[in-house]
Amino acid sequence: MAKTENPAKIRSVFGENLRLLSKDQPSITALASALGINRTQFNRYLSGESFPRPDILARICAFFDVNARIMLEPLDEIVKPASVSLGNYVNDFLMADITCIPESVFPSGFYRFSRRSFIDSDVFVIGLVYVCRKGNATYLRGYETAEAMRMQSLPTAPKYREFRGAVLPQEEGLAVIAGRKNAMTSSFNYLGRVASFGNNFWVGYTTRTIPEGSAGMRVTRVVYEYLTQETHYVLQAAREKGFYSVHDLPVFHQRLLRPDEEFS
Repeated sequence: MAKTENPAKIRSVFGENLRLLSKDQPSITALASALGINRTQFNRYLSGESFPRPDILARICAFFDVNARIMLEPLDEIVKPASVSLGNYVNDFLMADITCIPESVFPSGFYRFSRRSFIDSDVFVIGLVYVCRKGNATYLRGYETAEAMRMQSLPTAPKYREFRGAVLPQEEGLAVIAGRKNAMTSSFNYLGRVASFGNNFWVGYTTRTIPEGSAGMRVTRVVYEYLTQETHYVLQAAREKGFYSVHDLPVFHQRLLRPDEEFS
């Protein structure tokens, strides 16, 4: 006869795993909202008082990129420390010290970014990305807007719009190498921190991987703004994703993007 786990043990193991998975999130309230779970019920999961229905468990697993073994086994037995490796031949050149980006240099949490549209130079894009640590490595995740995908005659389902990237330290800033699933498209971003009242802005440039002669631009300036991490600020930024004229951008974004100057 197959062994049956004690329900109290399952709740305890799951609660501890969920606490570990949640520790890098900006807040439990924001996490519960992102998962579509009532905050009170989410706290019951964390405390080991309850465990989720199969559909909610599937949602949690998909968000954290884990499987249902988090109900039964300690997290450190089922999730290996995150690492980024391109092979020994180039690791010392491209990946050196990837695990050494301090929170003070590029904090985890939500960022609003703005840049000129690659497709229409008269239009600017405002988007949202989430920076997190897994193990000691620093990663980035976000979604293209459905409108941006339609403009390029691409499918608009979330699995096609999602992009992820690795953040790499540079001598005078940061680099982000990002792409959509299965490396369908890729981009390279360079960011340097700029002086601001809240010390929460980075400016640089972003490129996309298209052949020379293709329609649209291949490189343009980009601004990253680290947001106040309270839930209502993040949700407001998420609602404001989309396309804008330059005059509708936040004032400091306009100044850093220098829209009247050619990129060089």
